[in-house]
Amino acid sequence: MTISPTTDPVTVLTGMYAAEAEYLAAGGPGKASFGLLAPFFAPDVELRQADALPYGGVWRGHDGMARFFLAMGRAWETFDMVEQEFLATGETAVVLTRVRARARATGRELDFPILQTITVRDGRIAEVRPFYWDTRAIADACAPSASPG
Repeated sequence: MTISPTTDPVTVLTGMYAAEAEYLAAGGPGKASFGLLAPFFAPDVELRQADALPYGGVWRGHDGMARFFLAMGRAWETFDMVEQEFLATGETAVVLTRVRARARATGRELDFPILQTITVRDGRIAEVRPFYWDTRAIADACAPSASPG
């Protein structure tokens, strides 16, 4: 998939989310090529996830993004973005997403919002900063229960 040479953040993000759906339909992390998503991210992209999450930390560059998607795939059996709202001004977009997901380790299902600030420069995503309302609920859902005894 190629992207059009636009710098409009909403257009770039809409294309990226469509590519992400194609990536997941093709098998997702470990099975599909990150090449489907790479054109939407700057080579030096930076994703900052809350440290309390099972996939927390700072992920840099295309290699970091590919490793992030693998970490997400280990944490979640399903991760569906069921509703999204976009607000963009200049290089910055804010995306409110309602997610319905099932944790791989526990089978628990969650329905939760994520608010992301995303910087788009020269038609590519340069920085992503997600905010989760309850990182503990997500971490608990993704952590296998301790065995009794």
